[in-house]
Amino acid sequence: MSDSSACPSAPNSAKAQFTLYTIGRGPNGFKVAMVLKALGVSYNSVYLDFKNLEHKKEPYTKLNPNGKIPTLVDDETGFVLWESNAIILYLVDRFDKEHKISASTDEEKFKQLQWLFFQVSGQGVYFAQSWIFKHFHPERVPSAIERYEKEALRVFGVLETVLSASSSGWLVGNKVTVADISFVSWNEAAFKFVLPDNFDFAKAFPAVFAWHSKMLELDYVKATLEDQKAVSQV
Repeated sequence: MSDSSACPSAPNSAKAQFTLYTIGRGPNGFKVAMVLKALGVSYNSVYLDFKNLEHKKEPYTKLNPNGKIPTLVDDETGFVLWESNAIILYLVDRFDKEHKISASTDEEKFKQLQWLFFQVSGQGVYFAQSWIFKHFHPERVPSAIERYEKEALRVFGVLETVLSASSSGWLVGNKVTVADISFVSWNEAAFKFVLPDNFDFAKAFPAVFAWHSKMLELDYVKATLEDQKAVSQV
């Protein structure tokens, strides 16, 4: 399924409805891939050359003028969409009419939106900044490292408060939805690159640990993380 080509104009030859432009390590592209797999929607992945800033250059920026990943292109209609959670909402609106992984009632739909917004504005932003300042910033800035590490722990604390009080163990309703799935890939990044050394996550956030562990058992999550592992080693 996945294409390891760095050229955005060269997805693999298998016929698929969508092309997903992403990078090998970026959590945002893989959370979209999880939803595509969960819904059984056919797609090819094109992995941009992040080190050479391919995502900041044409022809990719003609698709996404923000120069970020991911971008989804409908190869049947030419429709282009970027911003990961906008893509997720589009996919469930179009392909999840039975609400297998999405909210069905009006109130739950707004709760789902609440968590998708929190994921991008809270988890995604703070986890990414922590990762950058710990591992990529050219100068070590202790105050920034401390700030974003604390924010990451705060985000997990918010999730712990809600999940520990949830009778279902899920964020919305009584089943896994895209509200939950959207957190998986950044959780995985946090365990490797964000949390303090030797941090006992299961002890500090038991409800979050149990929630994340349940999602790791989902077939489409397993398959996506295997894809990520494979391409990140290329």
